[in-house]
Amino acid sequence: MIPVSFDYAAPKTLREALGLMAAGAKPLAGGMSLIPMMKLRLAAPESLVDIGRLEELSYVREQGGAIHVGASTTHYDVQSSPLLLGKCPLLSETAGHIGDIQVRNMGTIGGSVAHADPAADYPAALQALEASIVLKSSSSERTVSAADFFVDAFTTALEPGEIVSEIIVPVDGESIGTSYRKCVHPASGFAVVGIAARLRRVGGKIDFARIGVTGFAGHSYRALKAEQALVGKAGADADVRAAAALLADGVEANSDLFASPAYRAQLLAAYAARAFAAAIKRSA
Repeated sequence: MIPVSFDYAAPKTLREALGLMAAGAKPLAGGMSLIPMMKLRLAAPESLVDIGRLEELSYVREQGGAIHVGASTTHYDVQSSPLLLGKCPLLSETAGHIGDIQVRNMGTIGGSVAHADPAADYPAALQALEASIVLKSSSSERTVSAADFFVDAFTTALEPGEIVSEIIVPVDGESIGTSYRKCVHPASGFAVVGIAARLRRVGGKIDFARIGVTGFAGHSYRALKAEQALVGKAGADADVRAAAALLADGVEANSDLFASPAYRAQLLAAYAARAFAAAIKRSA
């Protein structure tokens, strides 16, 4: 289908872009989510402001003991960044699971995070990384945690006129092992379930565990019960299976033509066990 008519602006500075958004324009970055929605007429913005070409939003740099990723950084650049590969490999690994090479070359981390698809890959990693998300408008700037940012399906903490300007993730030491595993929907490539694991084992025992889940519920979440179940354990197969079984505890599962809630819960436990095992191995 053809979208309804709209105005288009390609500002040269972020300040100019935010000013246009304050007047009601909707931001456009890679367009991987917004353009299909416009073609289906599920979205009909009157005006678009293109922020995907703003160099001031495209970067990966270390600052203040953390890694800052600009919102217009493409998935491919996240996947291939030497800094992220060396100091935050979970985010790079997760980016490599997104779509296909065309999508990874055009889509942006900020656009994906702002869209908040309940089956997107990044949210699981950002939950496990306890990431911070910087939101900026023409008159303000604020930082929210990933846990507070993802509110519901396609619903975030973004206020009118705000954009995701950058994502802040920690620098992980060599003792921390990470892994992202997902069951891929055969048609869309999205996660039927996706699990990001971030673990540390010291003296033969797990003393640190952070687990993010996507695809299973209406929005991503930290699996606190599973984290607690892993801490203090050696990470044996039985420990991994017991923790994986807790991921769905108290969570209302998504249901669609591809996976019922019961089937999703089985997939979640199976893929989580793989993610935990890989993270434990990498932490050795």
